[in-house]
Amino acid sequence: MHESFIGGDIGGTKTLLRLVQMTGGLAQVRHEEQYNSRSYTSLSDILKDFLGSVWMRDGHCELGAACFAAAGPVSNQRVSLTNLTWSMDAAAIGTEFSIPHVKIINDFEGVAIGIESLHKSDLITLQAGRPEVRGARVALGAGTGMGVSWMTWHDGHYRILPTEAGHMDFAPLNELQNRLIEHLWKEFGHVSYERVLSGPGLTNIFNFLQSSIGLSSGLVKAEMDNDGASQVTDLALNRKHPIAVKALDLFVEIYGAYAGNLALAGLTRGGVYVAGGIAPKILNKLGEGSFMQSFRNKGRYSAMMSEIPVCVVMNQKVGLIGAVEESHRMMDSASEI
Repeated sequence: MHESFIGGDIGGTKTLLRLVQMTGGLAQVRHEEQYNSRSYTSLSDILKDFLGSVWMRDGHCELGAACFAAAGPVSNQRVSLTNLTWSMDAAAIGTEFSIPHVKIINDFEGVAIGIESLHKSDLITLQAGRPEVRGARVALGAGTGMGVSWMTWHDGHYRILPTEAGHMDFAPLNELQNRLIEHLWKEFGHVSYERVLSGPGLTNIFNFLQSSIGLSSGLVKAEMDNDGASQVTDLALNRKHPIAVKALDLFVEIYGAYAGNLALAGLTRGGVYVAGGIAPKILNKLGEGSFMQSFRNKGRYSAMMSEIPVCVVMNQKVGLIGAVEESHRMMDSASEI
């Protein structure tokens, strides 16, 4: 009988894998590892390293199921990652690694599933609101890209609706944002929210501000490396560079407005969950007020927006938790057949 299963969170920057073994009816983590996604040419290469480490240490084990939450649109159990030159095929992975049940889900489907298993300590409230029991929810998060999933109550649990809402058209709300989108149009043609609300997006905002107002102010131009978002954040939070401070302020303002758009679109009275790699790093900035002010600034619906709960997901493994949970469900379902 297969007693082990794998969950994975596959992103453009990092890949997290966890092997779980059922012992006496209890799920126990047997091995967990983080990999730099861009150092590998495929998920198969990472799985070979991961399983090789397990087998060398503990001996060979047969796997009953695997679920991988991948950052891209999933169709017929295949996906090409949006911010990584990988393609994944569930059937091919199952054949290569002799795993009878393999499933690929969207990365924010994994986040949404994982939210159900979080502790209160994993969440920081930005707005308590007036939560509606079993009300619709939305999870969103800026990281290497922008992920979004809605959650609707159905038959005793939340049903997950994965989306690619991060690629909707960015809608500027003031003159500065108008200038930003005009700047980005010249570079990208189409400007989605992900071009602004992501790690590369924060760098895009900084570069725009630096080119439009930075040099005229006499500031020395800051050169960004491949991890520009981390540099901008550090410069902003430590007050080392006024353009970085303004860039992060603009990022937070747009982030709040976008979260409000999603909440309004889905009437998510059950809550808004801000996940992703960036939010926990700028938590104090999100709590200063402009994020929630932009979130609520919806004209005649501003009062209603103040009733929607909003929190930040601090647990950076929430997508992995969701993928492991789905893998566990798959194995349980297979054992019932």
